[in-house]
Order: sequence, then structure tokens, then C-alpha cells
Amino acid sequence: MKRYLLIISAMMLFITAYAQNKVYDESIDPFEQIDQAVAKAQTEGKFVICQLGGNWCPWCIRFAKFITEDEEINKMVNDNFVYIHVNFKSRNDELSQRVSKRLGNAGRFGFPVLVILNPDGTVMHIQNSAYLEEGQGYNKKKVLDFFKQWTPAAVK
Repeated sequence: MKRYLLIISAMMLFITAYAQNKVYDESIDPFEQIDQAVAKAQTEGKFVICQLGGNWCPWCIRFAKFITEDEEINKMVNDNFVYIHVNFKSRNDELSQRVSKRLGNAGRFGFPVLVILNPDGTVMHIQNSAYLEEGQGYNKKKVLDFFKQWTPAAVK
């Protein structure tokens, strides 16, 4: 009986940890999500960054956590971008394929992939996040440089 309780406790701990690491809302329409972000970017004078990936992707979760927890990067993002996590279910999923196509076939780079849209919703740049990696995480200087190069002020 103790063994079963231990197994159930371990499973509950795993489920709780997994739920806390979800950054992609799998229940929303990704096209509507992108359209709302573009509308917000227009009113705020910002660009949109779509982080295309999924809760199934450890690197996607790492990147989301990395840019949220680093104060300097978080400020850079919040000041210049409307940042959204666009769910990509799988390469076999028709909706995911349509979303990737809408974002310049960004899924071809692997995940996460970062897509910058201007305030009218046009793809300006697709960033393979592998170039921002270092070891088992991300390089702060590379990530900051990437964001700095794509701020609305830098692009003007």
C-alpha cells in the first residue's frame, strides 16, 4: 500500500510541476491571438513577437522563463513588444501548419522560433532561437542584442 501511495504522490508532483510550466494556452485560436496582438501593437507603437512552440518543448519553456525572470530582458520586451506564445501542436496538425504558414513558415527552424511582426501584421523577421542558446540555456547578451536590434526605434 505504501508503494502505491508513493507512486501516486510522485505522479501528482509531476503533474503539478508540468502544469506550472505551461506557457502556451492550447485552448485559444492562434489566429485570433495573433490578430489581437497586432491590434494592441498598433495602439501602443510596438512590434509583435510570436514565440511559436508548445508546452511539449523544454526549450520553449526555458526561453519563456529566461526572458521573464531576467529583469533587463523583461523590461526590454515589455517596453518594445507585444509578446505572445503561439501554440504549435505538431507538424501533423493542420491548424499548426496554417499558423506556421501565417508566420512565414517559421516552424522550419525548430522550436521555439521567434517571429517579429510589424504593427500591420507583416512578418519582419524570423529568429532561430538556437543562435541564442548557450549550454543548457540562453545567452543573455545574445538575447538582449536580438531584442535591441528589432525594437521599433532600431528599425526606424
